[in-house]
Amino acid sequence: MLLQSKKTLALTLFIAAFITACSTSPTGRRQLLMHSPDELNQMGARSFDEMKKQETISTDPAVNKFVQCVADAITVNVDSSVHQGTWEVVVFDSDMVNAFALPGGKIGVYTGILQVTDNAGQLAAIVGHEVGHVIAQHSNERLSSDQISKIGLAVAGTGLALSDVDNKALIMAGMGIGVQYGILMPYGRTHETEADIIGQDLMAKSGFDPKESVALWRNMAKAGGGEPPEWLSTHPSNQTRIDNLSKHLQTSEPMYASASVRPQCPKPKIPTPKKSKQ
Repeated sequence: MLLQSKKTLALTLFIAAFITACSTSPTGRRQLLMHSPDELNQMGARSFDEMKKQETISTDPAVNKFVQCVADAITVNVDSSVHQGTWEVVVFDSDMVNAFALPGGKIGVYTGILQVTDNAGQLAAIVGHEVGHVIAQHSNERLSSDQISKIGLAVAGTGLALSDVDNKALIMAGMGIGVQYGILMPYGRTHETEADIIGQDLMAKSGFDPKESVALWRNMAKAGGGEPPEWLSTHPSNQTRIDNLSKHLQTSEPMYASASVRPQCPKPKIPTPKKSKQ
């Protein structure tokens, strides 16, 4: 009887979470958001402060000026509902080919990724993409989906415990793999694709040629080695991104044509970055 009550309670919480936390992304996709913006902003600020303690921060004036110029041009076109005030931008001196943006107006760019970019437009595609994750509340959605997946597996586990099914442990292990490859990884690929599109629109509105986003991913394809099968990855393949971004140019190029500014952010010589600590 106690197990049955726990099962009923877990199932009720599971359904209630879906009913009460549904939202819509900037591209019209349904989302599950179970955390408040303030909570995510605090988490973002804490993570960013920790990274600044752990990573080497670039002191190169020209590199910092370049990244700040591009970031300023992008973030001025982000709605204040996403973040009010100035965005904090930090350049990390590392050979990691990476960049990120966090809730609370935080942007980090590794010098390693600057080696892959040819110009300000390609860096704008990167910054636009990362800020796109924040605009679409992907951190909130990922945390929420992980939470719901755990609840779902707990509900299933309770149900199995009450049943006479054999090989319960094997079934639960299989369900865990199914959640990982059937739900969470495609969720990640959806987020990446959505951030690509939001980022391309954002860079175009900010006065950067959106075709540079396609050129960027061609550079990434050349710089990267072999890729895992797309269904085993949280990111779309380089070619999938190139195809999607090329197709979306019909929407973003008119935005670029009507942009009132053309940011002047010349790319400096990028020093050889330090070896990653990770």
